Amino acid sequence: MERQQILDLYDWSPGVCFRHPERGPIPTVHLKTLHPRDTGRHEIRACADCLIALEDIRREDAARRGSEYEPGHVGDCGE
Repeated sequence: MERQQILDLYDWSPGVCFRHPERGPIPTVHLKTLHPRDTGRHEIRACADCLIALEDIRREDAARRGSEYEPGHVGDCGE
Protein backbone atom coordinates (compact mmCIF):
# COMPACT_ATOMS: atom_id res chain seq x y z
CA MET A 1 0.00 0.00 0.00
CA GLU A 2 1.33 3.44 -0.91
CA ARG A 3 2.05 6.15 1.69
CA GLN A 4 -0.90 8.36 0.68
CA GLN A 5 -3.30 5.41 0.73
CA ILE A 6 -2.28 4.68 4.33
CA LEU A 7 -2.59 8.34 5.34
CA ASP A 8 -6.07 8.45 3.79
CA LEU A 9 -7.23 5.74 6.23
CA TYR A 10 -7.05 8.24 9.09
CA ASP A 11 -9.00 11.34 10.14
CA TRP A 12 -6.77 14.41 10.21
CA SER A 13 -7.18 17.61 12.19
CA PRO A 14 -4.88 20.37 13.46
CA GLY A 15 -2.82 19.41 16.48
CA VAL A 16 0.71 19.10 17.84
CA CYS A 17 2.74 15.99 17.03
CA PHE A 18 4.05 14.14 20.08
CA ARG A 19 7.52 13.86 18.50
CA HIS A 20 7.67 17.27 16.82
CA PRO A 21 6.05 19.85 19.13
CA GLU A 22 8.36 22.54 17.74
CA ARG A 23 6.40 22.42 14.47
CA GLY A 24 3.34 23.78 16.27
CA PRO A 25 -0.18 23.00 15.05
CA ILE A 26 -0.08 20.88 11.87
CA PRO A 27 -2.34 18.17 10.43
CA THR A 28 -2.22 15.26 12.88
CA VAL A 29 -4.02 12.05 13.79
CA HIS A 30 -5.34 11.37 17.28
CA LEU A 31 -3.61 8.25 18.69
CA LYS A 32 -4.65 8.16 22.31
CA THR A 33 -5.93 10.30 25.17
CA LEU A 34 -4.09 10.13 28.47
CA HIS A 35 -5.79 11.14 31.70
CA PRO A 36 -3.06 12.19 34.15
CA ARG A 37 -4.38 12.52 37.67
CA ASP A 38 -3.60 16.21 38.16
CA THR A 39 -3.81 17.68 34.65
CA GLY A 40 -7.07 16.48 33.13
CA ARG A 41 -6.61 14.99 29.69
CA HIS A 42 -3.76 15.01 27.20
CA GLU A 43 -4.16 13.98 23.58
CA ILE A 44 -1.32 12.13 21.88
CA ARG A 45 -1.24 13.10 18.21
CA ALA A 46 1.05 12.16 15.30
CA CYS A 47 2.04 13.95 12.11
CA ALA A 48 2.15 12.12 8.76
CA ASP A 49 5.84 11.19 9.04
CA CYS A 50 5.40 9.76 12.54
CA LEU A 51 2.23 7.92 11.58
CA ILE A 52 4.01 6.23 8.67
CA ALA A 53 6.91 5.31 11.00
CA LEU A 54 4.41 3.75 13.44
CA GLU A 55 2.72 1.87 10.60
CA ASP A 56 6.14 0.56 9.51
CA ILE A 57 6.73 -0.74 13.04
CA ARG A 58 3.34 -2.49 13.01
CA ARG A 59 4.07 -4.02 9.58
CA GLU A 60 7.48 -5.30 10.67
CA ASP A 61 6.03 -6.70 13.91
CA ALA A 62 3.29 -8.53 11.99
CA ALA A 63 5.89 -10.03 9.66
CA ARG A 64 7.99 -11.25 12.63
CA ARG A 65 4.93 -12.83 14.24
CA GLY A 66 3.74 -14.32 10.95
CA SER A 67 0.43 -12.49 11.19
CA GLU A 68 -1.41 -10.37 8.69
CA TYR A 69 -0.71 -6.63 8.65
CA GLU A 70 -3.67 -4.35 8.10
CA PRO A 71 -2.88 -0.62 7.93
CA GLY A 72 -5.07 1.98 9.53
CA HIS A 73 -5.09 0.86 13.14
CA VAL A 74 -2.32 2.81 14.88
CA GLY A 75 -3.69 3.92 18.23
CA ASP A 76 -6.34 1.21 18.44
CA CYS A 77 -6.62 -0.65 21.73
CA GLY A 78 -4.54 -3.80 21.91
CA GLU A 79 -1.58 -2.41 19.96
